[in-house]
Amino acid sequence: MPPATTVADGAVPLAEVVRGDLVESTHLGHLVVLDADDAPRLALGRPDVVIWPRSCVKPVQATVMVRAGLDLPPRLLALAAASHDGTAEHVDGAREILAIAGLDEQALRSTPDVPLDPEAAATWRASGGGPDRITQNCSGKHAAMLLTCQVNGWSLDDYLDPTHPLQQAIAATLRELTGDPDGLPVSTDGCGAPLFSTTLSGLARALGRVAGAPRRDPDSAEATVARAMSAHPRMVAGARREGTRVMQAIPGVVAKDGADGVFAVGLPDGGSIAFKVLDGAGLPRPAIVVAALRAAGYDDPALDPIGRTPVLGGGVEVGSVRALLPADLRSDR
Repeated sequence: MPPATTVADGAVPLAEVVRGDLVESTHLGHLVVLDADDAPRLALGRPDVVIWPRSCVKPVQATVMVRAGLDLPPRLLALAAASHDGTAEHVDGAREILAIAGLDEQALRSTPDVPLDPEAAATWRASGGGPDRITQNCSGKHAAMLLTCQVNGWSLDDYLDPTHPLQQAIAATLRELTGDPDGLPVSTDGCGAPLFSTTLSGLARALGRVAGAPRRDPDSAEATVARAMSAHPRMVAGARREGTRVMQAIPGVVAKDGADGVFAVGLPDGGSIAFKVLDGAGLPRPAIVVAALRAAGYDDPALDPIGRTPVLGGGVEVGSVRALLPADLRSDR
């Protein structure tokens, strides 16, 4: 019997780091760009490789919660789909969601952590704070999960149990929106929530269904989540993060980063992008996502600074990160 395939099998170069006149490192991975009918417009590596999508599935988790009766202002709904920086607006927003449920931070089961953003982390530590559930980047999602459970009369203490009604609904909706088969591996994400694996193409399809919903099904939960995220991109990540910046540059886009080199984008027409950087590095992600958007036909100059990651030597730019994707496939958007 041949050995089982792994995420490394079939990976191809997606980006390289150039320092001076030499390529210093190359980042392998898998990438897929789908059109509005889910047909592949660009496939590099193995588009159906099974991955841990990590936080890229948060728009789907938020969709499940809206379907289950979660009713939040758009700003807070965007936070429910966020891997936030832990700034004051993010932490205060998570507390707002908890307050709506009549709960406090003690109800959270997210893994304690300091803010993702270095400046926010320094401010938090200077005030005497340490690793905390409310500053962990998934606290908005966890607060929204608790509120969803309260609305439905579901138990709160075990809301992260894979057999809990909320987590079962998330698993079923992921299969619905990804089109992936039953039986894919299940684990636990860094925040403590159940983590359901997907194919890379399935992840792209799911984000495309969320982002395309305002046009296709404007009254749906998917459309509600998409509008909230695109209207409040700072709540989804942070001012310097590529996901927020992409959503600011292209109205109607839903962009979500995930740990360990995963990124997914839903496009307003229902098309989508997803990629996995094999070594888990975040460094090449901005260059890759901008190159993938250009391959999908998005030429907005506002993308240029997002995709530019300088390589420094002695504090001076001596190189750059360069995506290794084909030129634009279409220019008729």
